[in-house]
Amino acid sequence: RIIMYKRILIAVDGSHTSELALHEAINLAKDMEGRLLIVHGVDEMSLMGLDYANPTEIRNAMVETGRKILGKADAAASKAGVKADIKLIEIDTLGRRIPEAIAEEADAWPADLVIVGTHGRHGLSRVFMGSVAEGIARVPTKPVLLIRGQ
Repeated sequence: RIIMYKRILIAVDGSHTSELALHEAINLAKDMEGRLLIVHGVDEMSLMGLDYANPTEIRNAMVETGRKILGKADAAASKAGVKADIKLIEIDTLGRRIPEAIAEEADAWPADLVIVGTHGRHGLSRVFMGSVAEGIARVPTKPVLLIRGQ
């Protein structure tokens, strides 16, 4: 039995690893005659408690950067002839995290596969920086394809 992934959710963050994951998602969608949902998460709650800057300006910059990342990813999919939708996921509720929001989006859309790039950090850098990819791999009820950076 051949598994067909017709609806692929790809999470992008603008990093080189994310670009590799997007390229893989585009190729897979093209091969499977599928479509993409390209998402980018903005965690507005991470701005809580900032007293040295204007949180509204930083939030607006984060949203604008997210839109640019999504636009670039959408253009890459379109250039390859792959149908894609884009969605900016804004985390504005305390306790909600990007991996959970992406998993909810994968269920709601509904995706057959979730693809995300991973930086492959180990040790303390992983502990301190966390890993959206690891969180996504743990949360969703969908198959997840992790694309490792080079």
